[in-house]
Amino acid sequence: MMTYNKLVRDKIPQIIEADGKECKMRVLNDEEYTVALKTKLQEELNEFLDAKERTEQIEELADLLEVVYSFARSQGTTMEELEYIRKTKHDERGGFEKRFMLLTTN
Repeated sequence: MMTYNKLVRDKIPQIIEADGKECKMRVLNDEEYTVALKTKLQEELNEFLDAKERTEQIEELADLLEVVYSFARSQGTTMEELEYIRKTKHDERGGFEKRFMLLTTN
């Protein structure tokens, strides 16, 4: 028996059972869910940082986005609100397309 104790995607129990295995699950309360999402965000970030191939990197970015979207929803924020905030910050401060690295200031 493998022990995981981690947040998994919604269809994972069905996938495990379709493979002929059994699994135990429980539903997290709001506080546990917030902590689990933060842990999952770190896990997915580490997987992204470890990814070597472009395809794997893009898949890990997609996983990161899924966790970010889930966290935003758990905090009562819509994807539209999140995108509005992102765009506002982009309009005010720019993005990262110019590849600037700040070296010093006076």
